[in-house]
Amino acid sequence: MKRKKTSSSKQQTVTATCSHLPDECWEIIFRLIINDDDNSNKCGILNPLSLVSKQFLSVTDRLRLTLRVYGDEELHRISERFTNLNSIVLAIFCIDSDELLRKISRFQWKLLRSLSLSDRPSIPTNGLRAFSQKITTLTSLNCSQIPSLSSSDLFLFAECFPLLEELNLSHSTNCKNYSSYVDGVEALSLALIKLRKVNLSSFPINNQSLFHLFNNCKYLEDVIIFECDEITRAGLASAIRERPTLRSLSFSTSDLNEEHRQLFATSHFIDSLVSLKGLTCLVFNYLNISDDLLYSIAREDLPLTRLDLPFCTNYSYNGILCLLSKCRRIQHLNLQCAVFLNDQNVVQLSSILGDLVSINLSVCMELTESALFALVKNCPSLSEIKMERIGRLSDIVGNSDSLGKLCVYPQLKSLYLGDNSWLSDKILIMVASSFPNLQLLDLESCNHISEGICQVLRKCCKIRHLNLADCSRVKLLGMNFVPNLEVLNLSYTEVDDEILYLISKNCSGLLQLHLDDCSGVTKKGLECVRKNCRQLREHGCIIPSSHMQQF
Repeated sequence: MKRKKTSSSKQQTVTATCSHLPDECWEIIFRLIINDDDNSNKCGILNPLSLVSKQFLSVTDRLRLTLRVYGDEELHRISERFTNLNSIVLAIFCIDSDELLRKISRFQWKLLRSLSLSDRPSIPTNGLRAFSQKITTLTSLNCSQIPSLSSSDLFLFAECFPLLEELNLSHSTNCKNYSSYVDGVEALSLALIKLRKVNLSSFPINNQSLFHLFNNCKYLEDVIIFECDEITRAGLASAIRERPTLRSLSFSTSDLNEEHRQLFATSHFIDSLVSLKGLTCLVFNYLNISDDLLYSIAREDLPLTRLDLPFCTNYSYNGILCLLSKCRRIQHLNLQCAVFLNDQNVVQLSSILGDLVSINLSVCMELTESALFALVKNCPSLSEIKMERIGRLSDIVGNSDSLGKLCVYPQLKSLYLGDNSWLSDKILIMVASSFPNLQLLDLESCNHISEGICQVLRKCCKIRHLNLADCSRVKLLGMNFVPNLEVLNLSYTEVDDEILYLISKNCSGLLQLHLDDCSGVTKKGLECVRKNCRQLREHGCIIPSSHMQQF
């Protein structure tokens, strides 16, 4: 009679097997696993591997490229373990950012390229200057969400980091005195000669500053400026003329009132835009455009791979059909709130979008789930669909013959169907049967689904991210083992401690659990989840209900 192997003997066998291969081989294997994975959370892949053996721990340590730093207590140990770090993120609640930056600079990480200081009250001026004197390899700086950022901080960036290629200053000041930032932006544009990408959304930039930026930064390729009050269509057109090598432009004003929006489709503006012969990405949010603009882009056959026009007005189906018929390289398309679109339009568009990877047709009120199936049928590379708050139910679900004819579409990985009142358990199960490889499913505010979600989880066993927030009738008592689930949002639902116990037993790989405003949850339930979900306990987070903030 054979003796059953114990867990310790199994671990020894695995460890012995690992030792036959050198570190270099395992490093190649792990890189292939990471690169082949669609999930952006690489820690979720590396953490389990690091637990297998000391050899695997050593290899995964070398593969960690980004580190979030909370304090200086373990910096020395971290510097010895993670030798290939190229990015550091200072945690939001870091107490003394100046001192922490000074200590980080002493370790001389030779591969460090990126630093994030976002979400803090002010720029740690002294620490940043000390950091720049020791670490001169920085090419990316993120200073978003800093409400007190001043013009003098812009001069500091220009002085300390002349090699910057990427700069994010979005949402980083409450000041509305745009003229006070003109000199600072000009100093940046003159000093950062290698700048390729900049995000100035909700930043106090005007026509003059924008002109300096486009005129002086000769390598500028990617510009993001959302929610800007002071840039006019004439100012944007003039700036564009100064940088004909621009490859990506994302822009919106902060005026959401359709009646007061200026028209971004004059002949001067159109001529400037289509002069960007290498433009691959165009994002216009909440702008008043026209079919003439779309016709002109089509005539010039710009090499667009991304076109986003969410909540844009004053264009029609004829304009978008003309553009997409000519620009056949589109991989990412956002026509959110294109009120004219119907199912037949989507069928026609899908036939000419062979390279499409992602599409957003949310708030297109004339669409039904028939458009969803037309897209996956005609677009073989389509992996992400957003169709939140679309119009109504078609005849597909009511026809039993049609149900039997539905095919399987393995390419779809992410599906957003939030805020659709017609979505029932029956339809949801049908959708799950057609998309077995789903990794992300967002059903927020779908109030007519209940027990069906458990059957969905059995059919779509690869789901990693599930959003059931505000699904008031959802029931999870029939949940079985869901090994791959990493992010679960149950905010504003009737979840209680009994459900949390089931989750803790069946979702061992959880990294995030959202439970905002879940009045049925107690500390006992949260403790149960923490105890049984090791990944969540060691590397993840629970966002509890407001009445549990003291937990």
